Amino acid sequence: MSEEVPNQAVKPWYVYLVRAANGSLYCGISDDPQRRFLAHQKGQGARYFKTSPAQALVYVEQWPDKGEALRQERLVKRLRKSAKEALVASYQI
Repeated sequence: MSEEVPNQAVKPWYVYLVRAANGSLYCGISDDPQRRFLAHQKGQGARYFKTSPAQALVYVEQWPDKGEALRQERLVKRLRKSAKEALVASYQI
């Protein structure tokens, strides 16, 4: 008789963009983008915000798991700034 493994709900992961004080966009992933943004505002979690503080969480997209989110993050990071700005402009809170 085989043992059944409980079906654990897979927690979604998110790709997000944060606008820094200098106008640049930072791309990252998290299982809780709001919590991660608050950490960025405190200067925690990414050296990127040491020189230009995090100002706003401007884009979030949900993915089914961490692997998918990582793949999407790599794609977003390769985009030109104009394409990232288009994502931000299309984002509905």
